[in-house]
Amino acid sequence: MRGAQIGISPSESGAGLVGLPVWLWNEVTPQTWGPITATASVPGMSVTARGQATKITWDLGNGQAVTCDNPGTRYDKAKHGASRSPTCGYDGYSLPSRTQPDGRYTVVATTTWHVDWWVVGGGVTGTETLTRESSTSIRIDELQVVTG
Repeated sequence: MRGAQIGISPSESGAGLVGLPVWLWNEVTPQTWGPITATASVPGMSVTARGQATKITWDLGNGQAVTCDNPGTRYDKAKHGASRSPTCGYDGYSLPSRTQPDGRYTVVATTTWHVDWWVVGGGVTGTETLTRESSTSIRIDELQVVTG
């Protein structure tokens, strides 16, 4: 099980604007969302575990966080324009990132995993909750318009 394979729009190589929506998603694989199953064996005993992600909490680097109980929706500029994500997103930063380290907000995705495990043929079972983290960064600029 790994942390999210982060997708974010605006992309890490681009820039967003104050007040515009930010899309957040996880590229789904068995390792980043599940389900994933693994078995470990020693002579005379096997333990099998099955993990499934249940949520991702996105720390947006500005004191705000968003929790999503799904992997989110991949952003497609041709389909979505400046719309909000239908599944997992942030309504928009209120300040530009220029005062942050390297002029970018650090975004940390913490994936929560539910894991069931059992001893094969032994009748012993259990559950665990685990977390995994991934991070990226995003630049947010400010657009100012002068009229008159």
